Amino acid sequence: MTDRPALLVEVLDADPGALATSQHWREVAGGWAVEIEVTARRAVSAAVRLAVEMPAPEPYVLVPGAFYGENRPAGNDRVFPRFEPGASTPAHHAALVSDEWHLRADRAATPAVMVWAGPGRGGWALVVDEVGALGEQAIGFAARDGVARLSLTAPMREHPVRYLGDGVPHEPEVRRHAFTADERAVLHARLYPLAADRHDYDRLLRLLHDGVEPPEPWADAAEAAAVAAEGLVRWHFDPDPGVLLETVAFDRGIAGPDGHAVDRQAMHVGWVSGIPWAYALLAHAARTGDAAAERAGRAVIDHCCAELSPSGTFWGVWYRGRGWTQSWTRLRHGLHARTLGEATDFLLRALALHDVPAWRAAARSNLDAVVARQRADGNLGLVHHAETGEVLSWAGSAALAWVPALLAARGWDDRYLDAAVRAGEHYASFVEQEALHGAPEDVDLAPTSEDGYVAVMAYTALHRVTGERRWLDLARRAAEWTFTFRYSYDVAFGARTTLGVHGFRSTGADQASSSNQHLHAYGLICTEELLELSEVTGDDWYRRRALESFACFRQLLPLADGDLNAYRGMIPERYYQTDCFQPKGMVLGLSHAWSAGVLLLACEQAIARGLN
Repeated sequence: MTDRPALLVEVLDADPGALATSQHWREVAGGWAVEIEVTARRAVSAAVRLAVEMPAPEPYVLVPGAFYGENRPAGNDRVFPRFEPGASTPAHHAALVSDEWHLRADRAATPAVMVWAGPGRGGWALVVDEVGALGEQAIGFAARDGVARLSLTAPMREHPVRYLGDGVPHEPEVRRHAFTADERAVLHARLYPLAADRHDYDRLLRLLHDGVEPPEPWADAAEAAAVAAEGLVRWHFDPDPGVLLETVAFDRGIAGPDGHAVDRQAMHVGWVSGIPWAYALLAHAARTGDAAAERAGRAVIDHCCAELSPSGTFWGVWYRGRGWTQSWTRLRHGLHARTLGEATDFLLRALALHDVPAWRAAARSNLDAVVARQRADGNLGLVHHAETGEVLSWAGSAALAWVPALLAARGWDDRYLDAAVRAGEHYASFVEQEALHGAPEDVDLAPTSEDGYVAVMAYTALHRVTGERRWLDLARRAAEWTFTFRYSYDVAFGARTTLGVHGFRSTGADQASSSNQHLHAYGLICTEELLELSEVTGDDWYRRRALESFACFRQLLPLADGDLNAYRGMIPERYYQTDCFQPKGMVLGLSHAWSAGVLLLACEQAIARGLN
């Protein structure tokens, strides 16, 4: 085993002599565990920091779910923490840029900080507990003058600034422990060497997850499906003109400043509303005979297919009073490839249940349009002009969302299979370089959990159709990257918070992104693909993580009106597991169409496989 580096122990905000410390090491599987005994020589208010230093001329940082390399591209629309060696001035920090970051541990899907020294070079991982003997803890990293530092701070502090989700730097949070004379505390940490291949994080995450049990769901798959379907039809479906409203407030008596309800009077064609979740209703109706679910699902798809953009694809978003228009992008007239591709994918699935000529014509128009725009290198384009079809941006990997749709329609036109294969080849480097990004319309080009879902679905479909091992390897690698966003432990919630009162377990939930630091259920969209990966590889890891997520989001289901301060079937997007957007332990008081839809989809897929 690689020789371990020295562990530095520092006393913060007090005379170093006020605390006596000692270290006790032992070998564990793949690394070392250390106990640091801290004894107060006198009463003092202080914090303790444990740090490991390593040569790192070109450091790459991974804090699962929270930090990915530079984390935020320099020109990204959305502002959130960015890592940049040499950025150490107040001006940098005001722009949420720094060469040193200390983060509360619950921001991480696995409370660990991993640093590689540079391309082709190994590194170290420092693994901690969210809560230790001195309370909530923080993990940190820094890089200066060719040296990287990994750290644990107890009690936790966030530095140089605090990120709360609004793109504004907030004052650092500094906590200290009030030691009494002769008080003794024991801190724990683990240290693991990392191989030169950055994908070595997968080995470590598997090792750390050994023995973790999934949450206990509140409902079996059939009951959860019934609840989610009712929520979509009862609260989100508006038959005039046939839409799934994106958000609906828990409190039906609340009005906005204009006197109107605060429900979002809008529907994306895919992604946060629209065709994918209409398809889930149709799948539910096909199994149960639910006529209301079938009427709603068909009406939504009819509405989406009735008016295409002048360029031949779907529009991006429908708004009441405005009709169909562009996606959420600063590029004028822009339509986002992930949203369009996902909508077309699920339209093809709906066609397998109901062969409606207008749906078939809309699917073909979308596919023909994107194939005609495909670049010679296989790139399908990120943002497309709604009127001219011009590709306004070729960035990112989100256009992988077109691949399952192209493959599903390969029998219609030989070009579709060829386009899917060439796209798979082009975007393979994003998977291999651990650089998937761009999938959500509202986070620009940052890495997100949704980029992983898109890649898993695309490469699993390519393997299913072609049988080629290359696609299977890419699907596995994409799934393993996605799991860096998936919580591997149960966050400690305050006893009087909503999540604490109900004993919500975060294991299996995904951090939305390093920008949107809340838990969400969108990972359920690739439940079927993860189960398929396990079957074809014989590796239970994918099945285990898929079923953890499925169990997780059958917690906190409002099974009756009044449950969880909501109505039956209202399912929120955000569960706040850290200090971002709202205080830790809260739940967003809005039901989201996609949240109910993705749960319904996973339920129907699980039931079809005999899973409960």
